[in-house]
Amino acid sequence: QVQLVESGGGLVQAGGSLRLSCAASGLTFSNYDMGWFRQAPGKEREFVAAINWNGYARNYADSVKGRFTISRDNAKNTVYLQMNSLKPEDTADYYCAAESGVGRNYYRTTRYHYWGQGTQVTVSS
Repeated sequence: QVQLVESGGGLVQAGGSLRLSCAASGLTFSNYDMGWFRQAPGKEREFVAAINWNGYARNYADSVKGRFTISRDNAKNTVYLQMNSLKPEDTADYYCAAESGVGRNYYRTTRYHYWGQGTQVTVSS
């Protein structure tokens, strides 16, 4: 049974930082590409960042480029999202997702089979 468990969300002031973690179990983590997505109230889930199985390829949404960093530790079966210079518009529920071989479709929610339950991030102005 595959499980993805996010943690690290919370309330932070604008300009602050948070580090999200997503711990995976029930799968061979090093075989999977990983993504972070977010969903704000009343909006569709959107792509934030993705990292391929070995960490060599990373992609970001334009809205977070230069502020967020995705990384992974295959020995710990965990993917991270370091979020700096947070803005109120970053407020959302953040989800990690896993799939093997996403390739160029790393930004599509439909490409990922496994999802976590999400962690809430609130950025106050």
